[in-house]
Amino acid sequence: MASDPVRTAEVDRLLKAFSLLATDDERYAFLLDICTVREIHDIAQRLQVAEKLDAGEVYADIQEDTGASATTIARVAKCLNYGEGGYRSVLAKLQPSNE
Repeated sequence: MASDPVRTAEVDRLLKAFSLLATDDERYAFLLDICTVREIHDIAQRLQVAEKLDAGEVYADIQEDTGASATTIARVAKCLNYGEGGYRSVLAKLQPSNE
């Protein structure tokens, strides 16, 4: 943990808090309490962008469909392709066969 400036004890506690919430309603209430509405929408938009990139859609279409900036799309693409694997893990779990 010492070499990762983001992965602090507080962040680990936040991760634990999310894991303790059993329902979508509990998770939603927690999100509303800890994030602004804008932050929630931005995070949801990034996930939508990741899904579209994963499906092979082009930047211009993604920008038109989601309203995301080219910078946001590029950042998500970088994380999707060279990041820690978080998007890939979530996208695999969101596949219709896993719902």
